[in-house]
Amino acid sequence: MATHHHHSHHEHSGIALIDAARDALIESGEQWTDLRADVFGELARYASPASAYDIADGVSAKRGKRIAPNSIYRILDLFVANNLAMRVESSNAYLANSHPGCLHDCIFLVCDECGEATHLDDDAVSAKVRALAEAANFKPDRPVIEIRGLCASCRPKA
Repeated sequence: MATHHHHSHHEHSGIALIDAARDALIESGEQWTDLRADVFGELARYASPASAYDIADGVSAKRGKRIAPNSIYRILDLFVANNLAMRVESSNAYLANSHPGCLHDCIFLVCDECGEATHLDDDAVSAKVRALAEAANFKPDRPVIEIRGLCASCRPKA
């Protein structure tokens, strides 16, 4: 399978993304509660990774009452576990998965300047990383590969 960027017309966005996320979560046996819907809706508004605090602020404003970041973390972790969201480990921030339920290992290009995270899939790289782990007698659950640097907009022009 070739590398594919997640910037194609197959990406879900807006209402279609929220519907796809709801369907994927229910399919995995979880409930799509109002709070989970609000958290996902808020997360989906962000183009670059958002912290649980950003999400808590947005959801609290929408609901007119303070929602504790702890509740938000639990929901975000549930989303990550069910592939509705991806966690950028190095910045402890979250990004909605534009292919909810898709089981690729993520490769993130994270810009140190603007914070944007571009998500790539490369099954050959993922397979190699998993094979390295297996060879070390380690069972890989969720490889996350992050490449820090400068995005096209932020890097100095040659």
